[in-house]
Amino acid sequence: MIQTENDIHHMKAALGLARRNLGVTAPNPSVGCLLTDPATGRVLARGWTQNGGRPHAETEALARAGDSAKGATAYVTLEPCAHQGETPSCANELIKAGIARAVIAIRDPDPRTAGKGVAALLNAGVEVTENVCSDEAFELNCGFFSAVSRKRPMVTLKLATSLDGRIATHSGDSKWITSPEARAAAHLLRAEYDAIMVGSNTAVLDDPDLTCRIEGLEDRSPVRIVADGRLRLPLTSKLVMLAAETPTWVVTSSQGAKERHQAVEDVGVTVIDVPETPDHGLDLDKTMKALAVRNLTRILVEGGSHLAASLLRANLVDRIIWFRAPIILGGDGLPALQALNVDTVAEGVHLKLLKSETIGKDVAETYAIENATFDQNAIR
Repeated sequence: MIQTENDIHHMKAALGLARRNLGVTAPNPSVGCLLTDPATGRVLARGWTQNGGRPHAETEALARAGDSAKGATAYVTLEPCAHQGETPSCANELIKAGIARAVIAIRDPDPRTAGKGVAALLNAGVEVTENVCSDEAFELNCGFFSAVSRKRPMVTLKLATSLDGRIATHSGDSKWITSPEARAAAHLLRAEYDAIMVGSNTAVLDDPDLTCRIEGLEDRSPVRIVADGRLRLPLTSKLVMLAAETPTWVVTSSQGAKERHQAVEDVGVTVIDVPETPDHGLDLDKTMKALAVRNLTRILVEGGSHLAASLLRANLVDRIIWFRAPIILGGDGLPALQALNVDTVAEGVHLKLLKSETIGKDVAETYAIENATFDQNAIR
């Protein structure tokens, strides 16, 4: 069946439901499900993936709908799972409930489902419409798709700079380049990620706490990760002192001193050893794979300039969210990025604008990396 305007309207509502728990469902995707009366379009029930990834969105919606689910249309932002795990197959649960039609935004790349959910629905006589708002659905669960298809998390680099790309003046003053509204938006962004990552310079010099300081969302602070090849993080830092409340992980060189590793672990910090590159830096590709093994699907990188440049050079950045303030600090200001070793314009990091919005007096732009774009075609 061809999608209708009503299908798009209801799927956008389901995507809004899915966004509610983005950042707290890993390693599962965050899914939204809407059950409607096909005759009137009235919404019968809503569901979204719960904390930790279970119960699934379809299960939640069906429980709320009860007997009214019979003959209903289900709008689901990801193909209903077809495998029996700790919970029953969502495809089978929808069939048992007697839905007449399923509208699905995008297929699930997990080999345990990957088309099997759609096939089960069709075999049971359920009418299926696919690819409704598929671009939006992919972007929403980009981290899940990355973890399944590439065995590494989706990496978003967040930058907050002056118009000329500076993060501080030549004296180091940076408070505040962006507006209060932009800073609040950045904190809200933290709630949608599994982890925040910074480099050791940022952790040592700024002593950040890297929590979500939005009223009512304090419990949504993600794991804090420090890329710290030499274990420079002081045991008196906020990240260490607050590790019992919000987990702190340090990624460091497996060639480092083991007694220092033990000292950091003894104060409640998780230490993750990864190999070094030939130039004695952390192997960032292996770092991301090690984080994926620990069930992270979405990582927000907040600084500093060395880590950001290293990730870009290693082609490990998937999205950039750039907050730009209407202020110019000049060439003697501190740059947001260190050298990328680019010799020609063609070798530069080319970006594709996905979204632009004004927040306070600032502009926030979301980009995909054009010459290494991770999109729906990458998982097909």
